Amino acid sequence: MTETNVLFIWEVRNELQEYLRNGLSKVKKLNLIFLDDVSEETLMKHAPEADILVGWRPSRELLDTASNFRLFINPGVGVQHHIDTFREISKTRNVTLINGHGNTYFTAQHAVAMLLTLTNGIIPHHNWMTEGLWRRGDSHAKSIPMRDRKIGLLGYGAVNQKVHRFLSGFDVEFLILKRTWKGDEEFPTPIKQFLREDIDVFLKETDILIVAVPQTKKTIGMIGEKELKLLGPEGFLVNVSRGIVIDEEALYNALSQKTIAGAAIDVWYEYKPEPDEEGRKFPTRFPFHKLDNVVLSPHRGASPMDDLKRWDEVIENILRFAQGRDEFINVVELDRAY
Repeated sequence: MTETNVLFIWEVRNELQEYLRNGLSKVKKLNLIFLDDVSEETLMKHAPEADILVGWRPSRELLDTASNFRLFINPGVGVQHHIDTFREISKTRNVTLINGHGNTYFTAQHAVAMLLTLTNGIIPHHNWMTEGLWRRGDSHAKSIPMRDRKIGLLGYGAVNQKVHRFLSGFDVEFLILKRTWKGDEEFPTPIKQFLREDIDVFLKETDILIVAVPQTKKTIGMIGEKELKLLGPEGFLVNVSRGIVIDEEALYNALSQKTIAGAAIDVWYEYKPEPDEEGRKFPTRFPFHKLDNVVLSPHRGASPMDDLKRWDEVIENILRFAQGRDEFINVVELDRAY
C-alpha cells in the first residue's frame, strides 16, 4: 500500500490541522502536508509528491507541476473559476474536482436570516431606535407575515434543501424549480415541481423567491427585467447564489421602482470596488444602499469560517481516496460546470 500525500495550499491554522489529523488518525500511510511558507516557490517544491490538493485558486503552473495529483478539493462552494482549467487538464489526465459543501448550512441559515430581517423590517426599526425614535409603528415599516405565502426555491442543491427544511415550520407552500427531476426525491413538505422551461409560471406563482443556483453559462442573467415583473409588486427576493445570476440593472430598477417589494442580497457584481470620493466601497454600479426596501450583506453567507465541522466532508473524501475508493462527495460534472 503506497502512501497518500495531501498538500494543503494555504497556511492552515493549528486548530484546523489538529482537527484534520484527528479525523484521519486511523488512516494508514497518510501524509498531511501543512506548510508555514505557502509561497508559490515552496508549493512548487512539494507539488510533485501530492496525490490530493486542497485549497482555493491554485495557479495552472502548480497544477501542472503536481503531476501525480488525482483529486482537487475546493473547500467552499463555487468552482466556476476552475472549470475551464480542469476541462483542459482532464483531456490528458484522470483528475477529479470536488466542490466542497461544508458551508451550505451557514449559507442557508443566512438566507433565512436575511429573509426575516427583510419581511419584518428589522433594520429600519433598529436604526430608528438608535436615533431615539421609540415605537414607530406599522405606518413606517410593518411586518409582512410569512403565513400563506408561496416560497419559490430556484435551484435545489445543498443550500436550498436546507432552506426548505429551515422554513418548513411556517404555514407556507413550497415551489421548486430545478434542472431535472428523478421522481424518487424526498422532501420535508409537500411541493410543486417546475423545470427550467416553466420559469414564467413558477415566478407568477411565487411570493418569495430564494435563488441558490450555481454560476454556469445557463444561469448567468437568468433573472432579468421580465422575470422580476413576473415576481410582482408583492414579491420578495433573496439571492445567495451569485450576483451575475440576476441582471444588475434590472434588479436595481425593480427595487427602486417598486416592481418587486424588496430584496435581500448577499452576492454582488464587483468584488474589487474602487473607493468613492469619501473612501466608501460599493460592490455595484448602482446605489442599492440608498434604497429602503433592501437588506445588504457583503457575501458572508459562509460565515463562520472557523467552524471545524464544515471540514468533515473534506475528511471523508480524503479517507475514501486513501482507501482506494473512487466515489466521492460532491464531484463536479465538468460538462455542466457544477
